[in-house]
Amino acid sequence: MFLDKRIIYAKLTKLFYKLTYGTGLVRSPLMKRFEDQIRKHKDKLIKPGDAGFCLPKAGVIQINESVNKQDMALPAEVIDHFIEKSCYRAIMNFCMCRDSNKCKDYPRDFGCLFMGEAAKGIHPDLCRSVTKEEARAHVRKSQELGLVNLAGKAYVDCTWLAIGPHTKLFTVCSCCPCCCVSLVAPYMAPDLIDLFHKMPGVSVQVGDECVGCGDCVDACIYGGIVVEDGRAVITERCLACGRCAEACPNKAITVQADDQDYVKKAIEFLEPRVDVT
Repeated sequence: MFLDKRIIYAKLTKLFYKLTYGTGLVRSPLMKRFEDQIRKHKDKLIKPGDAGFCLPKAGVIQINESVNKQDMALPAEVIDHFIEKSCYRAIMNFCMCRDSNKCKDYPRDFGCLFMGEAAKGIHPDLCRSVTKEEARAHVRKSQELGLVNLAGKAYVDCTWLAIGPHTKLFTVCSCCPCCCVSLVAPYMAPDLIDLFHKMPGVSVQVGDECVGCGDCVDACIYGGIVVEDGRAVITERCLACGRCAEACPNKAITVQADDQDYVKKAIEFLEPRVDVT
């Protein structure tokens, strides 16, 4: 019996991950030679409107002194908004990245959450259907495990899952240092990964307590912070996930909500791009 094409696509994607990420090829200078080719075919990987936000961890985000602290929404409420509206939810039985890279630090069977009509097309051998409460519990668990949530619309997910339309698939990734965006970000030109954004109204600040120890650099999975002249410096690759703030022994780094409507603005940015109902 022939395998379903959805299973074949998943197996081929896993093989690609092993060959590029698992072997370390993605970190090789050879990858630079392929950047022009990647740009040439970028429209096959990224479609207009594709975008996602990195959600800062609730445990590290602070409120700017000038912003009213009462009734401030937490970053995870962005995902909860789409969970509540979703007509269907599925959690993958594995993480493509962690499984391919044989991750030793985080569960390989803790996969992405997909929502919307298109998610119904995911092969049942690859995922399980979940209730809204189970979806919320999955997001809470991801943060408890120390994973970073990336949420939004990405055409590439429809490609490897062999489903569609991509305007009806909302993705919630739970990323670790083994994950594809984490591995690519420090080595690829920013324009090749520009669909991922920092949440609007959120900033990362480095205080005077910084001694330039470099723990934050080791913790960052996006290449978003460096040490220059004995002090941590935030770069344009920073997605404000909060791992650096957690790792700083001197509590010199803060992830700060500068706008009371930062959650609302993230929802308003994503909602026109993807229909989960």
